[in-house]
Amino acid sequence: MISFTVTAVVFGVVFLAELPDKTALAGLVLGTRYRASYVFAGVAAAFALHVALAVAAGSVLTLLPQQIVQAVTGVLFLGGAAVLLLKKDDGEEEIRNPQDQSFWKVAGAGFMLILVAEFGDLTQIMTANLAARYDDPLSVGLGAVLALWAVAGLGIVGGKALMKRVPLKLITKIAALLMLGLGLWSLWEAVAG
Repeated sequence: MISFTVTAVVFGVVFLAELPDKTALAGLVLGTRYRASYVFAGVAAAFALHVALAVAAGSVLTLLPQQIVQAVTGVLFLGGAAVLLLKKDDGEEEIRNPQDQSFWKVAGAGFMLILVAEFGDLTQIMTANLAARYDDPLSVGLGAVLALWAVAGLGIVGGKALMKRVPLKLITKIAALLMLGLGLWSLWEAVAG
């Protein structure tokens, strides 16, 4: 039986914790470049897997080696920034012809980015702790996955809306700089931690 109260509490906590996180940025970047439904499919699948792991593992996830997770995340963000900054064309043709984008390529990119970047993240650990606290894995899992999907959807839709007002080239450069900053920050935390 699903508890609406537990689901609502978990949704609120996870939504607020994830909103300012790198996931919204990742969704925004991917949403400006690829078909939104493809991006969301990959991101949603990765979040569902994260929540399942968090709920199944309970509080054990807090014991993961955080430095390794931060180092891998940092390298991924630096790689993403390099790809965005070094890309020759401005990507507008990709946006105009979304039917040419492979579902599996786009969804796979979204899935892999979220799978690695969010592993051991605050919201995953928080979900594990909430699952242990409430002893209601179904309600906790539902609240957490709906919150994460909502944040990802906002990021993806926000990327599409932003693209209508701001040139894609400028969005790409800003996103690359933000990803560079997040990458450096993650590597610094890995080394300093």
